[in-house]
Amino acid sequence: MTETLPHYDLVVIGSGPSGRAAAIQAGKLKRRVLVVDRKDRLGGVSVHTGTIPSKTLRETVLNLTGWRERSFYGRSYRVKDAIVAEDLKARLHKTLDYEVDVLEHQFNRNYVETLLGLARFEGPNELCVSTEAGEATRLTADKFLIATGTKTFRPDWVPFNGTTILDSDEFLEIDHLPRSLTVIGAGVIGVEYATMFAALDIRVTLIEPRDSFLDFIDTGTIREFAHHIAENGVDLRLGSGVEKIEDGGTHVEVSLENGRHVRSEMLLFAAGRMGATQKLNLQSVGVETDHRGRIEVDRATYQTKVPHIYATGDVIGHPSLASTSLQQGRIAACHALDTPTLKESPWFPYGIYSVPEISTCGMSEEELKERDIAYEVGVARFRETSRGHIMGVEHGMLKMLVSLKTRRLLGVQIVGEGATELIHIGQAVMNLKGTVDYFIENTFNYPTLAEAYKIAGLDAFNRMPIPQEFKVDAKKAKKK
Repeated sequence: MTETLPHYDLVVIGSGPSGRAAAIQAGKLKRRVLVVDRKDRLGGVSVHTGTIPSKTLRETVLNLTGWRERSFYGRSYRVKDAIVAEDLKARLHKTLDYEVDVLEHQFNRNYVETLLGLARFEGPNELCVSTEAGEATRLTADKFLIATGTKTFRPDWVPFNGTTILDSDEFLEIDHLPRSLTVIGAGVIGVEYATMFAALDIRVTLIEPRDSFLDFIDTGTIREFAHHIAENGVDLRLGSGVEKIEDGGTHVEVSLENGRHVRSEMLLFAAGRMGATQKLNLQSVGVETDHRGRIEVDRATYQTKVPHIYATGDVIGHPSLASTSLQQGRIAACHALDTPTLKESPWFPYGIYSVPEISTCGMSEEELKERDIAYEVGVARFRETSRGHIMGVEHGMLKMLVSLKTRRLLGVQIVGEGATELIHIGQAVMNLKGTVDYFIENTFNYPTLAEAYKIAGLDAFNRMPIPQEFKVDAKKAKKK
């Protein structure tokens, strides 16, 4: 007698942002959908070790240290005098519990089935899921979506010990705050942790082998940011690789290729991540991965080279943002289930939750120069706004790039308080093909940090040639 296996319209492997969005979309389309996740709780890397934990820690640090009030009450001002690791973790665990509860509720109300275990392809349309208890469930599906995300990169030459030499997953469970910290890797994760721990008045050294960091951001914006974090206590070491890491018991010694040494109580290794695809048995179904375990897809549909298998989120590489992953999951589910949907907008924001925040949308000055596009720059400093004075914001800037030919807004870069919120105004104007005139013609609430858009708009407007229609109106007015 032939065994009848459970069959689904769509099986989603992974419950991070893209897997979550895909599963809920499929549920709303009244299809039978299953989410498989290997963790003991739903939510994926984003909820348990990535986006939500790091942002929760950042907010906790800023609150407990009184960071936002220091310009008024002095650098020694703190909401809590003695901050310990448990203070950070208490809010973290409460937030994560809430996130998982919301996710489970969303799945339940959309009739999304879930199964916790390790997924492995057994055939083109067959999956085997092994649980920690040793049980195995086999099932089939018409379509599959791989949304397994990434895992930490742990090279053999780094002597990880789980206490003083850690990766970014382990770093969330530290049992004490060190007096000094070395962070290797000035990518998004490394920069976020380095700057938030500097806000705790911990001596931080940030090491990046390359001569630059966060290269997808406008160079001028990065210069501004580097200046701010140096003032906040981050010692940024660029341009020299790590030769050796030694575990000294009470300290960690890092030897750099340029001959310099860095000693600290704790080290965070945050130099890259790998696609979490090694255990899926992808070769058996013809899906290929690169040297970092990432899957290549059609960026319009998110199909792999195997038409009924899709992939979304960090596992497909750049831009590796929770926000874009949510969009990718929804679009992939609609395509897989033959349902028309709106396409993605061309411009999306990047957000780096460092101290201070960075957020960008659109093109950088480097891109405009490469494309030979004539442009003008408008800049506003947060300290020039009344809201900035009220909040005690000493640093921060908003820069906009405007086409000299069409007057369209081409890019916005923001460093400072609220950058990841403010960026959406620029994003909306860009996606609607708006011009700098929008910021001149419209009234912004006063006092607000959003007023920086008007200040930057006027700065650019006053540097640009007078529009032809303005000249005509001026002549008419003169005749009258």
